[in-house]
Amino acid sequence: MKALLLENIHPDAVAILEAAGLEVETRAGALGTDDLIAALDGVSLLGIRSNTKVTAEVLAAAPDSLLAIGAFCIGTNQIDLDAAAARGIAVFNAPFSNTRSVVELVMAEIIVLARHLTDRSTQMHQGKWVKSATGSHEVRGKTIGIVGYGNIGSQLSVLAESYGMRVIYFDIADKLALGNAKRCLTLDELVEAADVVTIHVDGRASNSGLFDESVIAKMKDRAFLMNLSRGHVVDLGSLARHLRSGHLAGASIDVFPSEPKSAGDPFVHELQGIDNVILTPHVGGSTQEAQVDIGHYVAGKLFEFVSTGSTVMSVNLPNVQGPERTGGHRVLHFHHNVPGVLAKLNAVLADHSANVAFQALSTRGEYGYVITDVSAADRGLTEELSAMSEAIRVRVIRD
Repeated sequence: MKALLLENIHPDAVAILEAAGLEVETRAGALGTDDLIAALDGVSLLGIRSNTKVTAEVLAAAPDSLLAIGAFCIGTNQIDLDAAAARGIAVFNAPFSNTRSVVELVMAEIIVLARHLTDRSTQMHQGKWVKSATGSHEVRGKTIGIVGYGNIGSQLSVLAESYGMRVIYFDIADKLALGNAKRCLTLDELVEAADVVTIHVDGRASNSGLFDESVIAKMKDRAFLMNLSRGHVVDLGSLARHLRSGHLAGASIDVFPSEPKSAGDPFVHELQGIDNVILTPHVGGSTQEAQVDIGHYVAGKLFEFVSTGSTVMSVNLPNVQGPERTGGHRVLHFHHNVPGVLAKLNAVLADHSANVAFQALSTRGEYGYVITDVSAADRGLTEELSAMSEAIRVRVIRD
């Protein structure tokens, strides 16, 4: 099998896959649609980060050899998950590995904004000694409003409280408050009360433009806005106007609706040149520790899938895990979720005298996935299972 890893994925991921016997090709940057389609020839595993777009067009043209995609990051909105599922291609991500890195950066940037350190540093580099407390504040006692109380938002809640901040949060899901955090019932309630608003939502389409002109206008006077989640969440034009008018005292933006594909590419934006604004190139989770953890986790999930069929933690396929293999063959059957599939599958197994040692089925929406350990699996069995009208992809792992 061959793996293609794009966008400077950590070398530990390469080492893990090579140690497992895979041929690994690496490329430094992201690939556009045509180049990606061409590069997938003969590839079984694709590893990307946030800038490579695996669209329905790419997946439709992908070879049958492509079994799984690893997003070496938190988000998966750069992958058409439905189109991948329709072909039985598993998608894995790293939902926890860089949480601490993002949280630490958020706290650091809150302090930098509160003390106007970007302005002070620029002045010093320009040869100007401007010693002043004007506009500088402690973060202790200030209210932080966290939009999205998932893995990152909840950990940030704990750390911010340890700094003496009052924590409020808003989430469309019913999330348990940690520590002394208080839940807001609406987004408006949060933005009107918070001195710092920090966004940690996922990339679903419904979050596009979540912070538009109407929401930003309701923010507390001289508040800070921070977005280290997804680029399409904030109307950056409106943000720039509210910063230049003095309504907002600062901002920190790590993600943008359109981002350069490779390191060193030019970047031009209307937020450049505004006082007390921190712009970073999508590095919220980019620490050595996080990249090592992501490399190990996602590479491990990809290898586990190709070697055992396990889909545990897949973001688009039913989650099934079989026991440790001790012999025989493992039949993996991904199919449309309609009544009677398991009975038909077992009838085929019986016709081929395949003794079942283990079997597990799980469904997810319109798809189902079965792992079956059998004593033997001849070529005729595989072909007959693949010929079932409900079958999408059948794979057999042999000793």
